[in-house]
Amino acid sequence: MVRVVYALGNWTLEAILSVGEITLLFLRCLYLLPTRGLRFRREIVTQLYFIGVGSLSVVVTTGVFAGAVFAYTLYNQLVALGVGSWAGAFMAKMLTWHFGPVLIGLVLAGRVGCAITAEIGTMSVTEQVDALRGFGVSPVSYLVMPRVIAAIVMAPILTAVAIFVGLLAGIGMITWVMGGEAHYQWVQIEAIMIPYDYVQGLVKGLVFGVVIALICCRNGLATRGGAEGVGLATTSANVSSCICILVINLWLSVVLTHLQPLWDGFIARVAGM
Repeated sequence: MVRVVYALGNWTLEAILSVGEITLLFLRCLYLLPTRGLRFRREIVTQLYFIGVGSLSVVVTTGVFAGAVFAYTLYNQLVALGVGSWAGAFMAKMLTWHFGPVLIGLVLAGRVGCAITAEIGTMSVTEQVDALRGFGVSPVSYLVMPRVIAAIVMAPILTAVAIFVGLLAGIGMITWVMGGEAHYQWVQIEAIMIPYDYVQGLVKGLVFGVVIALICCRNGLATRGGAEGVGLATTSANVSSCICILVINLWLSVVLTHLQPLWDGFIARVAGM
């Protein structure tokens, strides 16, 4: 029992320290952004291509099959209740609110996050990061900020792509496989979806992308112990990113739901000008 309590205490302390380090890394990025944000433009472009274009195929594949299987299951259940025409609207809501951002976040954590941790971790154990400091180059400016900026730009775009192709695949499944009427599905989607739904999905995608980049960069910079240390850091970054995505998704769902009246009021004031 004592060992269990001791292990739980160590895990809690490590989690608190990790959250603190990631928060400080994020604040340092914000501090350096106005002066050094675009200093390493070539590295930013490289990361934009790696995170965005390089992830496009797996994002589209994930969106297509997630939308298709979700539509297949949902349509069967709603037909049994006599409201099969609502399947498209429910699918659009869930893809936009949760499934799209979360699935793409998990995909990016696996594909992009592991690569970031392994790359920076290898630089750490081979003393390349120390060499950067020796030449007067900040590792945060050169290694962290380009990846965070690329994640800020590309994560919402990839989320939007996944939601779009998932919705098309779901409607295709309902129409061509299940025998549903496409017209009624689109009518219900137009009736139930509001602009704030898309804002919520894109905000989640943005937050997940930043969290993945920060966690993986932090683990990469903290890597020690040669090849074994790189492997452990990569595994830890992937697991931590996935857990944080699931936890933050719940927190953001609650916060964004309560912020909707403020958004509606803002749009009403803008429309009234």
